[in-house]
Amino acid sequence: MPINRGLCHLLPLVASMALAIPVLAEEVVTPPIPGVAGANTKVELIKDGFTGTEGPIGLTDGSLLFTETQANRIVRITPDNKVATFLENSNGANGLAFNSNGELVAVQTLKPQVGIIYPIGKETVFADNYEGKPFQRPNDLVQDKEGGIYFTDSGTRPSKDNPNPPPSTPGVYYLSPAGKLSRLVNDIERPNGIQLSKDQKVLYVANTQGESILAYDLASPGKLGARKDFAKLKGWSNGEGGWSSGADGLALDDAGRLYVASNAGVEVLSEKGDALGVIPIPKKPQNLAFAGEDKKTLYVVGRGAAYKVDLLTPGIKGRLK
Repeated sequence: MPINRGLCHLLPLVASMALAIPVLAEEVVTPPIPGVAGANTKVELIKDGFTGTEGPIGLTDGSLLFTETQANRIVRITPDNKVATFLENSNGANGLAFNSNGELVAVQTLKPQVGIIYPIGKETVFADNYEGKPFQRPNDLVQDKEGGIYFTDSGTRPSKDNPNPPPSTPGVYYLSPAGKLSRLVNDIERPNGIQLSKDQKVLYVANTQGESILAYDLASPGKLGARKDFAKLKGWSNGEGGWSSGADGLALDDAGRLYVASNAGVEVLSEKGDALGVIPIPKKPQNLAFAGEDKKTLYVVGRGAAYKVDLLTPGIKGRLK
């Protein structure tokens, strides 16, 4: 969808609210990945110590927003690495998108729902249930050029605070521009990141519990073709919770390459699903997005930390996400 040039008016002047989080001295470099990264490209730590790191999205002024889910707020990072609070009381916002009116749309986890969370006073709920059953944990979303929203609900998982949650009902949904909600998929163990190809003819879904990134051809908005295993991930490994790729957030560059946050780091895949290389990240990445004045900076967030890597190819031109 075309970038809304009015987004900059959404950025509050919050320099005085900069988060006082210590910068850690650690340096990691990438291996060479043709067209993506030169040898010894630095992975720069911006800040560590956040409580929950998800949902990054670039803005037209080169800055980045991401969701600090456990702190119930949204954080902004400027191109010169200044960090400040953008929005408090975000209802546990996770994945983010901007609509054509410049309003910030989010999947939200405290009261599970999808809708507008900013500007303040314009909050709107688009959907909070499917056929009368409340969403469980909306995770990520991507908006198509028509204004429809694809989003994932990763379902429930046992935790220390809730060892016996309700039965999990994960799914992938489509909310049409007219507000009609459809469940597109209900057979993915843990759907997580979601992304549209550059031409918006393919929907990619990360299955955290699976070995492969999944892909679905789109016959029309909200109409999926058969499920395909697009690419096996190097992050597939046996950890404390059993076998998992750790597949999480997804991003695309302007050449159509897919970037996947996984147990291995940031895995880079060609348009055909070929493995091109892995960008190492000190802490396991959870999500990622292109931003910066030329959109050639890949921001990666995960496990309380935020990083950036200067790459050779920008993110998709004309699209924020």
